[in-house]
Amino acid sequence: MTKPTQSRKAETNTKAAPTKVRIAAVADLHVKETGSVSYKDLFTEISTEADILVMAGDLTDLGKKAEAELLAADLRACTIPMVAVLGNHDFECGAVDEVRSILKGAGVHLLEGQAVEIHGVGFAGVKGFAGGFGRHMLGSFGEPAIKAMVAESVEETMRLENALRQVRSERAMVVLHYAPIPETVEGEPKEIYPFLGSSRLAETIDRFPVSAVVHGHAHRGRFEGKTPGGAPVYNVAAHIEKPNGKPYAIIEL
Repeated sequence: MTKPTQSRKAETNTKAAPTKVRIAAVADLHVKETGSVSYKDLFTEISTEADILVMAGDLTDLGKKAEAELLAADLRACTIPMVAVLGNHDFECGAVDEVRSILKGAGVHLLEGQAVEIHGVGFAGVKGFAGGFGRHMLGSFGEPAIKAMVAESVEETMRLENALRQVRSERAMVVLHYAPIPETVEGEPKEIYPFLGSSRLAETIDRFPVSAVVHGHAHRGRFEGKTPGGAPVYNVAAHIEKPNGKPYAIIEL
């Protein structure tokens, strides 16, 4: 009688264990309208290496419709679900509505304060914003322009909080463009740290059970760090050296 009981227990445990999901994460592709660089082969490779593709902003170089169309054409080579947020470059030309429409039309789950669940992983995403880190974080004081900048940073963190409240799965990934911690921007000039991210994002992340955070923006930053609360953070800008030697990182959740 003992053996069948043990067998049933093992079977139950096997069913309860979640299947690992492989997430390919990349940022700062900066697709140019010249079409000088194609990402078709990269997306084909990612489709064989991962279950989900995550793109953490600056998908286009100047936020032009033509750039978004070139990216959308390359994304046809991707056969796995796609999640993305926009970056500052995607806003440059004032054509962000067209960029959004084109990417969504290509099948991308574009997150701007929303969440989506794929393969049992909840993705919460916003662009994020600047503002600085720790005790050097910019405060809402002085000129209206400074207060407006801080207000934008606070609004992005509120959008992130709203997105995280929508996540129902046990595994959650936060997708940002701006960095939530200073560790993953190390390597950039210290003078520009305030423009690379904000600790307000990390403060919000640490109020929720987050499995991993990805961001881009800091091309000369560092691959890995942690929020004060211990959530793993990865700078997945294409320019950053990663453990697999590829432009993208593979993160298992």
